[in-house]
Amino acid sequence: MDDAGGRDQAHETVTVRYWAGARAAAGTPEDVFEVEAEVTLAALVARVLALHPDDRMARTVAVCSVLVGDQPVRSQDPATVLVAPGSVVELLPPFAGG
Repeated sequence: MDDAGGRDQAHETVTVRYWAGARAAAGTPEDVFEVEAEVTLAALVARVLALHPDDRMARTVAVCSVLVGDQPVRSQDPATVLVAPGSVVELLPPFAGG
């Protein structure tokens, strides 16, 4: 973003938020990734795993429900899910309890 509050096209971002076990595995509540255009969910997950190469993160992401914005996309092929600049992706592992 530039100082005037407008978007600088070279520095668009996608925010990935981690919940529960995903947050514990990442060691942070969220990461922000720069993107130049739409990116597939598969490519974004690859970037998450490259940033957090621990096996625990890979195992956690494999079982997460995924929201892009407020839309659940877990049942879709990640290679076909497009994530637009400015989007928020939520990684929600299964959790027990009420």
